[in-house]
Amino acid sequence: MAPSPSTRRNRRLEAVIAELGWTQDQLAVRIRRVAAEGGSDDLLRVSRSHVAQWLRGVQPRGRASQALCEALTRGLGRVVTPAELGLEAAVGLGVRPSDGDTLNALADLGGIDLDITRRHILVDGAYSVAGLAVPSGSWWQEQRERARARSSGRLLSVTPADVSAVREMTGFFSRRDQQRGGRSGRTALVAYLRYEVMGYLRGTYPSDALRAQMTSVVGELTYLAGWTAFDAGEHPLAQRYFSHALDLAAEADDAPLAGHIMRAMAHQALDLGHRAQALALATASVEGSRYTQAAAREKSLLGVVHARTLAAAGRRREAAAALIRAEDDLRAIDAGRPEPDRVFFFSRASLAHETARTLSDLGDLEGAEGEFHRSVRTRPAQSFARTHAVTLGYLGTVQIARGHLDTALATWNGALDAMGGVQSGRTREAVVRMRRTLSPFRARGGAAAARLDDRARAMLGHVG
Repeated sequence: MAPSPSTRRNRRLEAVIAELGWTQDQLAVRIRRVAAEGGSDDLLRVSRSHVAQWLRGVQPRGRASQALCEALTRGLGRVVTPAELGLEAAVGLGVRPSDGDTLNALADLGGIDLDITRRHILVDGAYSVAGLAVPSGSWWQEQRERARARSSGRLLSVTPADVSAVREMTGFFSRRDQQRGGRSGRTALVAYLRYEVMGYLRGTYPSDALRAQMTSVVGELTYLAGWTAFDAGEHPLAQRYFSHALDLAAEADDAPLAGHIMRAMAHQALDLGHRAQALALATASVEGSRYTQAAAREKSLLGVVHARTLAAAGRRREAAAALIRAEDDLRAIDAGRPEPDRVFFFSRASLAHETARTLSDLGDLEGAEGEFHRSVRTRPAQSFARTHAVTLGYLGTVQIARGHLDTALATWNGALDAMGGVQSGRTREAVVRMRRTLSPFRARGGAAAARLDDRARAMLGHVG
């Protein structure tokens, strides 16, 4: 698209690029990286010529504007807005509610998520590194005060039975996610949150304690909406739900839930390659009451994700110490002490899986293989089909790295077997990684490798 005669060169954009010292090619590469995270395939062809047009005054439209702002934000380490660049406002919702009203922002998010004609605004948006900043101490207090000041509705009187009902449904959706993947039943989850549950938060309560309980369980359901989007590979959408879930955890003054959500945000950031931000979030998740008030099982979960982020940052000794603490926490589980249902999935098998990934990052492939084997042996495969398949995928990758090609082929065939009926972006990623890792060894693997690759290619049409 050529600029019109009246179009003026965009000096603001030019100044920001000059501040970074990037070439137009370098900026285009970073925009494509942002686009890949958000699944914006139409932006994967952004090139130097697009940047040149924008500098000449052509307005980048829709998702291109978001991706441009996010790429520059990451480069400068501060938030860059469309206005600063002389651009029209980017399409989409901010990570944080601009008006400070969590409930309105969450209702808008759910409404757009369920609208097939507008959902692309969220799914194709930019995953925001600026949105990964750990909230300040004052922010937590402000959230609690905002919740206390919120006016109640007059028509709905909330009871303990209502809290129990939401908690029961949250457990149902969480178990379905573990078994069938984040894309299975996700629309029903979001519809339940948007059209049934949100109204409770504007109801009347017999006590502040019951209000806090409902706010907490709605925060957990909101987190689950984010987790299922994360598992589906819809990272910008997941980030928005995680952000609002954290708002609700703060409003409820539920420190362990806040730690649980920050752990998920760290997990996502690490998977997307944002190591520094992942480490900051994981570190915050194990600080203060977020850790000390958590049940032992949840402490172990927070701790092992913290270990993974430390390993990714090259902090070997601290990662090893964090692994030991996570092991100690899991051993300290007291069957007589209640624990939140949200950690029902975290077991010895889960700890072994995350430990294996940590050891792999530390270069201990033998140790990683042993822990992946432990995870596979101890996990109930039918109830946790998604994670079982992903674990087998990683195990095969480690085995082939150790020179055990035939063993890896057998493991990967088992992974493909486990994926039947699973609808998950992460299982799809496991298949893509499997084929990429196998590619240099296909000739050596002969007919067995060729058959596996054919199975994997066919599976890509069914998973995710």
